[in-house]
Amino acid sequence: AVLRCEPAKLDELLHPAFDKKAIKNAKVVVKGLPASPGAATGPVVFFADDAEKVFAQTGQKAILVRIETSPEDLKGMLDAAGILTARGGMTSHAAVVARGMGKCCVSGAGALNIDYKARTVEIEGVVLKEGDYISINGTTGEIYAGQVQTKAAELSGDFADLMALCEKYTKLAVRTNAD
Repeated sequence: AVLRCEPAKLDELLHPAFDKKAIKNAKVVVKGLPASPGAATGPVVFFADDAEKVFAQTGQKAILVRIETSPEDLKGMLDAAGILTARGGMTSHAAVVARGMGKCCVSGAGALNIDYKARTVEIEGVVLKEGDYISINGTTGEIYAGQVQTKAAELSGDFADLMALCEKYTKLAVRTNAD
């Protein structure tokens, strides 16, 4: 049973996910590539500086929506709850950096029409302005208009049972100090 489990799937269980009741009422507006696992919801921002400002002023993390990210966006990516890009793939800048940070990311959502001057994004006929809420699922690549409730990862249920089973066969113990 332990050997049949894919290690990458376990990583998905350690990130926030959408609440099962809330996701039933949500409608997928478009799908992109599941670049980094997890779920995130927040107001749309188009520039890294704005992601920093929203976090500094409200303590709330936004969703950084870009055509594609570059190293200049790093500070905003740090303060964002998630990253959504119109271009890129599983090895794009946004995807690789988000995975390294443990942040949710959907990349390559080609149906996004981003207008930086007007600060809007049009998705399959739905127009969202900066500050409107959006929810992204980095595990499936699904994007929802509006706010979908997320829940933190839980080390219980089937996951806890699997970890208890793994403990029987473990040969290596890792101990570390971390801040």
